[in-house]
Amino acid sequence: MGANSSSITELPENEYLKKLSGAEPISENDPFWNQLLSFSFTTPTNSADLKLLEEATISVCKSLVEKNPRTGNLGSLIKVFLSRTKELKISAECQNHLFIWQAHNALFIICCLLKVFISRMSEEELQLHFTYEDKTPGSYGTECEDLIEELLCCLIQLIVEIPLLDITYSISLEAVTTLIVFLSCQLFHKEILRESLIHKYLMRGRCLPYTSRLVKTLLYNFIRQERSPPPGTHVFQQQTDGGGLLYGIASGVATGLWAVFTLGGVGSKATPQLEQCSPLANQSLLLLLVLANLTDAPDTPNPYRQAIMSFKNTQDSSAFSSSHPHVFQINFNSLYTALCEQQKSDQATLLLYMLLHQNGNVRTYVLARTDIENLVLPILEILYHVEERNSHHVYMALIILLILTEDDGFNRSIHEVILKNITWYAERVLTEISLGSLLILVVIRTIQYNMTRTRDKYLHTNCLAALANMSAQFRSLHQYAAQRIISLFSLLSKKHNKVLEQATQSLRGSLDSNDSPLPDYAQDLNVIEEVIRMMLEIINSCLTNSLHHNPNLVYALLYKRDLFEQFRTHPSFQDIMQNIDLVISFFSSRLEHAGAELSVERVLEIIKQGAVALPKDRLRKFPELKFKYVEEEQPEEFFIPYVWSLVYNAAVALYWNPRDIQLFTMDSG
Repeated sequence: MGANSSSITELPENEYLKKLSGAEPISENDPFWNQLLSFSFTTPTNSADLKLLEEATISVCKSLVEKNPRTGNLGSLIKVFLSRTKELKISAECQNHLFIWQAHNALFIICCLLKVFISRMSEEELQLHFTYEDKTPGSYGTECEDLIEELLCCLIQLIVEIPLLDITYSISLEAVTTLIVFLSCQLFHKEILRESLIHKYLMRGRCLPYTSRLVKTLLYNFIRQERSPPPGTHVFQQQTDGGGLLYGIASGVATGLWAVFTLGGVGSKATPQLEQCSPLANQSLLLLLVLANLTDAPDTPNPYRQAIMSFKNTQDSSAFSSSHPHVFQINFNSLYTALCEQQKSDQATLLLYMLLHQNGNVRTYVLARTDIENLVLPILEILYHVEERNSHHVYMALIILLILTEDDGFNRSIHEVILKNITWYAERVLTEISLGSLLILVVIRTIQYNMTRTRDKYLHTNCLAALANMSAQFRSLHQYAAQRIISLFSLLSKKHNKVLEQATQSLRGSLDSNDSPLPDYAQDLNVIEEVIRMMLEIINSCLTNSLHHNPNLVYALLYKRDLFEQFRTHPSFQDIMQNIDLVISFFSSRLEHAGAELSVERVLEIIKQGAVALPKDRLRKFPELKFKYVEEEQPEEFFIPYVWSLVYNAAVALYWNPRDIQLFTMDSG
């Protein structure tokens, strides 16, 4: 590739790439490496650019796969990279671009090669490509493992020790991405990997002491949301004084790897989309999720999951427990702010779920926040736009609500937060509504969507569980929220009657014809009756615990009182209907005595007065409605495929050919 080269199609003929993938071994001390690594290159930030790059260099990669067992050039390249990284921290502090530049370029090539190697061979075969060296037969096994472990450890050290500056942004991003690539063997297996060489290195040995620092750094990368520096920041541009040594190296190697071609070019204007995102924050979060969901070894629990489960607030002065070896401290206020701002992405919602479910310190902190609406509103917006979200994102948002509603303090406080003009709620103009009433509206809308579209029992169950947890603490329900509760019951009632009629007609038809099989309407009827029972329990819980706080619900109940007639004598609902029937009868009587032609305001006034006079001892006590989220016995069967689907779908700087990816049998949404 000469000075006039400008086409990516010329890369396969580049003399340095051909030598790297050729049949001759290259010593790690060969001057060749200085020339190979002296190229100016803007790292691609989307899969389209990477696809172009990979298609252009695939012949080179194939040649290296074939010849590397004899030449060991991959191992030499890795050793060159390792040697260049020893002074990286000092180089960053001294603004020494040269070391950072060449180390980044070496790592970029390693990452590109690793993607091809991992997609084409097993871990055992990959291990052999790290082994070649002139030595006696049979003595290379340990050396191979050491080189892989040394590279992994070096990448982790680079992430946690190199300060994040404009000149180090690209190499930090490349280190995070390379670790994801190292772990990506999972993408090419339908079954969950429980025995992995890479997992072993990351969870034991030299990498283990860095566990808490790595998790902390990845979290801070997510929190900081640092955008990519302007194009050209990390490469060598001509100085106004006519240029210097660095510019001379970059421009002088005319036959370097990408001396001219830079996939957009140094100094090219970034697109608005790229300006608004942080590749490092995104990749760091993906790596964190992958590490946290590695399966436990038989005798070793996942240390990264342990770190996520136990880290504490920087304001927490209590001593670290010896039972949590990977505990660390982080600024919870900064973390909370980032979580509130990033919930539009699946991975941020999954992180929030993990922290609330597994880290008691985070959960306690979040529930104590006085601005909880900043977190809850983005979650509600995910559920509101259920049609636009994949099912896994919706599940995570719903489970987060379920976890939050386990706390009575949360259930009380959300009715005290008054919101103005919720613009994304389109069914009705909501100029003023409590956060609690809005939560009820969105959850009920999700139930109704599920009834007509997906018909997922799991989603139904969790929606109703969240409403049930809140029901005893309902306060000052918005009139529209009260109406929607009764409207949902009306919809369920109609569905119940329809299925009951179908079952009756089917039974009659079966008496006339013994040939046709009888549809299983009994199961459908049972499911609907379970949901109706839950709705009645939710209404009853509100009436018995906070009737005087909810005149709008009583009003809606009276307005649709005929709905409940058919359930008064139904054996499945007789007990729970006693309280509802008592409330309906009591307030109906007071309204009758007040006369006809009553205004809405007058009816509400009578309800408020009656709520004080209603004898509470006549209401039957039922067990408190409390539902806790319980993770499945084998959560990895859901979460590991989910995490890797996020890595694949959001693969900034991570391209693979889709036909190569088996990715279990999971629908990635």
